[in-house]
Amino acid sequence: MTFDPRDLAVPVVCAPMAGGVSTPELVAGATRAGGLGVLPAGYLTADAFAERIADVRALTTGPVAVNLFVPGPRTGDPVRLDAYARSLADEAERLGATLGEPRWEDDHWSAKLEVVLDVRPEVVTFTFGLPSAEEHARLREAGVATGATVTTLDEARRAVALGVGHLVAQGPDAGGHRGTFDPLADPALEPLDDLLVSLVPLGVPVVAAGGLMSRGDVSRVLAAGAAAAQLGTAFLLADEAGTKPTHRAALALIDPRFTETVVTKAFSGRWARGLRNRFVDEHETHAPLAYPEVHHLTSPLRAAAAAAGDPEAVHLWAGTGWQRARSGSVADVVARHTP
Repeated sequence: MTFDPRDLAVPVVCAPMAGGVSTPELVAGATRAGGLGVLPAGYLTADAFAERIADVRALTTGPVAVNLFVPGPRTGDPVRLDAYARSLADEAERLGATLGEPRWEDDHWSAKLEVVLDVRPEVVTFTFGLPSAEEHARLREAGVATGATVTTLDEARRAVALGVGHLVAQGPDAGGHRGTFDPLADPALEPLDDLLVSLVPLGVPVVAAGGLMSRGDVSRVLAAGAAAAQLGTAFLLADEAGTKPTHRAALALIDPRFTETVVTKAFSGRWARGLRNRFVDEHETHAPLAYPEVHHLTSPLRAAAAAAGDPEAVHLWAGTGWQRARSGSVADVVARHTP
């Protein structure tokens, strides 16, 4: 039977959080709790991605969902990238790290598609864009359901025209990267509730995402016509999450320096929401919109900062409701948000 988010026993989806947060245990735990965990493929090799899928399969008999980053065009201006690298020289010296190579690559896109076609998870969702019509047809022929992260009505219409099975409507309060198709566009500011009003009539199931941090938030979007609610920040403090200690401490309100979130391109070259820290304040104005070049450039700095326990120089992705995140098992988090 083809996956449909309306069939979930519990209408709660644990968002795909790349970079180590979404461990197989977190993903499988959300599914075992009656909701759905989504395994991110971002930043993994194809072989590592396949291994993570196998790990999830071993932990749950429920549906397996995965998420792929769709590669975008090269937007990096070498002159601006070089200038940004020079502006980060003092940061690198302070952290005792070497800047990474600001290279463009497609995150092993073709190889990861082959993994999906080979192991056939129940559903694959896409972020930053859409696969080609041919790629999408191959997935559907293989029995893999599809979904797309969208931030505007125009993006949603393109996804529906392609034939995706469901939409993930990402509002502006979401933590982490905005799913905007155009890497050079300013991220949409339309509130999630308004976006749902536009998308629900399109005729495919819609999963609502962005700033949902309570049972009441989930009930609200379900009443507006969403098939389920996707939460990310609410799971960052879960026992099974791979959230780094510096990130956990900031989210757990242990460190009083962090009081607000901001949408920034300083860490990756793509717009993303996280806790405002010194790195954002000092480097945002110099950072070009160039993903993944900036991601690779700053990656060694962020790794060094995390290893040193320095939250001022590492990305601390979080949605606007981050202060309501609570610890506990993934099953506890799902239960707290189930209407």
